[in-house]
Parts: sequence; C-alpha cells; structure tokens
Amino acid sequence: MSNAPTHELEDLLSRGGVELIAGVDEAGRGPVAGPVTAAAVILPADASIKNVRDSKQLSSRQREMAAGAIKKIAIAFSVVHVPHDVIDSVNILNATRLAVGKCLEELEVVPQVVLIDGKFLNVRGRTCISITKGDSSVFSIAAASILAKTARDQLMYEYAKEFPQYSFERNKGYLTSAHLDAIRHYGLSPIHRRSFEIHG
Repeated sequence: MSNAPTHELEDLLSRGGVELIAGVDEAGRGPVAGPVTAAAVILPADASIKNVRDSKQLSSRQREMAAGAIKKIAIAFSVVHVPHDVIDSVNILNATRLAVGKCLEELEVVPQVVLIDGKFLNVRGRTCISITKGDSSVFSIAAASILAKTARDQLMYEYAKEFPQYSFERNKGYLTSAHLDAIRHYGLSPIHRRSFEIHG
C-alpha cells in the first residue's frame, strides 16, 4: 500500500494565513451507468482520522467508517450527484466540472483555497490548486474522495434494488464482464449513459 496522504500542503497554506481549506474529489467518471459524484470537505487543521487515503485503496467497510469520522469532525462538507442524463447532455468532463462547482456552492462555509484532485477542474471565482493524484498525497482531498465514493456507492445500492438484473451493488456501474452480459440480455437500463461506448 502506498504512503498515506499528508497535511503538508494544508500546513504550508495555514502558515501563510489560510484557515479554511476545502479538499475536493469526484467518483464515477468511468462507469457506464449512474451519476458522477463530487464531494467537498473543510477539515480542522489538526484533523486526524484513521484510514484517510485514496478511497480506492480501502475496503467498503473502511471507507464507511472513515466517512462517518470525516463527517463528525468536518467544519463543513457537501456531496453532489450529477445524473446520467446530464452526463449524456454535456459530456463527462463538463458534468464533473458541474458536480465540483455545485458541491463547493453547497458548502455552508466558504473556503479560502480549494484543493482539487486532477489537473483540469479549476473552478471560476475560486482560488484553486489542482494536484495530480491528490487523493493519494493530500489529506483533505483523500477525505473528499472517501465522501464521494461512499455516497455514490450508496446510491448504486439503491439502484440495484430497482434494477437487480444489472448487479449494480457489485459493479457500481462499471463495465464488468457480468455487467456487459446483463446489458446484452436485458438491454440498457434507464440509468445507463447512452453517450458512452458500451460494447465488448
């Protein structure tokens, strides 16, 4: 397992007088079904939470426990889902930008600086720092990745009850071989992204 993310960047900003720092990340850019989800979180400077790292490195139980701890101590947090039909309308990149912008708007506290995973998601009107693979190196971004992933997974569990033939509770909308077989047999569900290439 890679090294855990650190507070190094947040500490550097704090020493420069920045008190309110939001970490932002998304989940669900790659699946062929369901929403893209973004989360933003502002944490206390001394936040210490077990298992805060890139959400993909954690088990679902570890993510759920970490998410609960993050929400408990957060100064503010928000999660936004942008659904499949919007993704089809504006494309996944613009839908991700929309989700990121909305989750920042919904924070009850306005951050002074926003730390975003990736290199293309700067938000107009915000002071942003984009960090490639930030979810594995920056503590607040890793925390946001956990909130986004757990929220999206929970929504996919709900969709699995509505459309059980696609096993969304297992694949979360990603195109596994079993998922592809279900699409071949049943066709596309109402939450599949029509703008994505779905074949194999």
